[in-house]
Amino acid sequence: MRKKGNKKEEWTGPLISLSGVDVVYSTGTEALKNCNLRIDKGEFVFVVGSSGSGKSTLIKSLLGEIPLNAGDIQVAGNSITNLKRKKMPYYRRKLGVVFQEFRLLDDRNIYDNVALAQQVLGVDRYRIEKNVKGMLQLVGLQDRADAFPKELSGGEQQRVAIARAMVNRPSVLLADEPTGNLDPQNSWDIMNLLDDMNRLGTTVMVVTHNNEIVDQMRKRVVTLNQGVIISDQVQGGYVQ
Repeated sequence: MRKKGNKKEEWTGPLISLSGVDVVYSTGTEALKNCNLRIDKGEFVFVVGSSGSGKSTLIKSLLGEIPLNAGDIQVAGNSITNLKRKKMPYYRRKLGVVFQEFRLLDDRNIYDNVALAQQVLGVDRYRIEKNVKGMLQLVGLQDRADAFPKELSGGEQQRVAIARAMVNRPSVLLADEPTGNLDPQNSWDIMNLLDDMNRLGTTVMVVTHNNEIVDQMRKRVVTLNQGVIISDQVQGGYVQ
């Protein structure tokens, strides 16, 4: 449902909705099977499961990187299942994405890596400078703006990746194994930072195999097994 008023219409239904989603790869592998999932605005959700359970496929489906064989995915009430290819880049710009591998541009300094996300949207230079500096301060890297990725630790590089993902203030932040290449201390630093982003109002979905973090943070946990959502639990009580 879209709430109407004097301001721009605001979506009041589930922010992310999967209905009967099937994904079958060309090899015949059934990566997702009849997946139904609802995530509301402002939630923090972990997606867990063993290797090959369909976790990364779920993220790729939300990004529109792989086609569905059945079902529908909606984000803020808009179906992305049949979204035309030319419109897909514009849709993806509304999402923040963080990967295990950081994916920073080695030939650009930290400021420019984060600024690029705004430049592709045509944001003016003054606003870019204000937004990038503010985001770097938020992730604790305001003094490293001129450094290059190779001069930073893994934890610092992931902080840059989060700043880049968040600088456009997306409604959804998707993180695919964001602590996979980090030591325990840096892993906790990154998860606490993602929690901070959630507290600012961003809906966060984190794919992870780090059971210790999942257990201690006590968020909503969606468990996949061989492409099937087998549980949806939060703080000891089931969502589904």
